[in-house]
Amino acid sequence: MGSQLAGKIAVVTGSSRGIGRGTAIALGEMGATVYITGRTTGSDPLSIDTTAAMVNDAGGHGIAVQVDHGNDSEIAALFAQVQAESGKLNILVNNVYKIPDPPAWGGGFWDHPISIWDDQVGIGLRAHYVASWHAAPLLFAAGAGGSIINVSSPGGTSYHFSSSYGAGKAGLNRLSADMAIELNPKGIACCSVYPGSVATEFIQKWAGERGTDLSTSQTTLGVGRAIAALVIAPNLMERSGSIQWVEDISEEFDVRDENGNRAVKYAGR
Repeated sequence: MGSQLAGKIAVVTGSSRGIGRGTAIALGEMGATVYITGRTTGSDPLSIDTTAAMVNDAGGHGIAVQVDHGNDSEIAALFAQVQAESGKLNILVNNVYKIPDPPAWGGGFWDHPISIWDDQVGIGLRAHYVASWHAAPLLFAAGAGGSIINVSSPGGTSYHFSSSYGAGKAGLNRLSADMAIELNPKGIACCSVYPGSVATEFIQKWAGERGTDLSTSQTTLGVGRAIAALVIAPNLMERSGSIQWVEDISEEFDVRDENGNRAVKYAGR
């Protein structure tokens, strides 16, 4: 789709599937080298190696790195590898998230095990802070114009699923806003991104079991292309610290998914 990101280095966390995979492919379409992280390796359709091959097919260069984002030392090793191989980083997309098993959909906080906090806030917020901490020197090495994109959710501003989910997403919004202030002198942007309802592999499986129609949902590649459009936006620094809705980016930059559609507006907005 272009070479706007040729020579640029990106890390997309949690990119064996879902929005992470869509984002990695979208950055690859623009020619980026993309480090793809996750726990599943090998020939599994939902693995980091499969995503790396998809990034290569899209025109980029995919590098699969097995990382458990609940383990600080593995996150540190990831960025040490980026340092050794590339010497810099231009884009960090903090996307990794752990869905509790079973999912915490509905009921009161007292109905769920305390461990869902570690799933939804530990992996969905703390791991992003740890990754950003390790990424910062590499972003500075690349110079002004880089970005940290935190994949958040409308659950950061209204009730969705569970109180622990909302706390994690609201915290991520605050983290983006405050990191933006601290990164501003370096010329590095930081934004939260709000997708709408997205037909991830997990949601497709859930919908298939219940006969739910996903025809109006956003696609993972469509969301990824919106994130890619955001990181090359000429006024990215003016957006730093803000929440950017995928549907707005799609409209502004005429971003189309693999079906030729712009992102559908989120029904709860």
